[in-house]
Amino acid sequence: MSKETIKAAIIDCVESVNRHPQNAQLMYVAETRLDAGMRAISKVRDFPEMIVDEPPILGGTDQGMTPAEVVLSAMGTCQVVMYSAYATMMDIELSELKITSYGDLDVQGMLAINDNICPGFTSISFEVHIASPAGPEKIRDLIALAETHCPLLDTITRPVPVNSRTYLNGDLVNDMEAMLPPIDKPQPLASN
Repeated sequence: MSKETIKAAIIDCVESVNRHPQNAQLMYVAETRLDAGMRAISKVRDFPEMIVDEPPILGGTDQGMTPAEVVLSAMGTCQVVMYSAYATMMDIELSELKITSYGDLDVQGMLAINDNICPGFTSISFEVHIASPAGPEKIRDLIALAETHCPLLDTITRPVPVNSRTYLNGDLVNDMEAMLPPIDKPQPLASN
């Protein structure tokens, strides 16, 4: 897709949302089912199914990315999209853009060996490698826009309400809001 096509699509989208703010509200849907063993199949819209699996050490057959790798890939690809979109809008040429994401995870939490250890990532970091004829100041502006407006980076760096409903043979057996870490709220000022 040409830069002009990308820029026109973004401008059209912004204008559409400005004219009709209700167009800003989207809902994404992914359907995932157990295939066999630890292997899951995820389906989104009309795209080919994606296999998600675990390595043999965790009982899987290593036929696809692990769920943790899917999260890191989602964050990296979302950032690539944001960098590309903003670079296009800022007329910055990107000769190369590569993001490498790292996630630290202690399986003791996931395997219920130690309840004092979180089952999820304990930290996530990423490296962005850019090749461009643009100067450092313009690239810093690009970084600020891409990283502060990346939906997946935002999602994993702040508490997001998560709700869960579980059905057994068609009957609701569990309806809960997932346990989230407490949000640090400023304490009210003490009155004298």
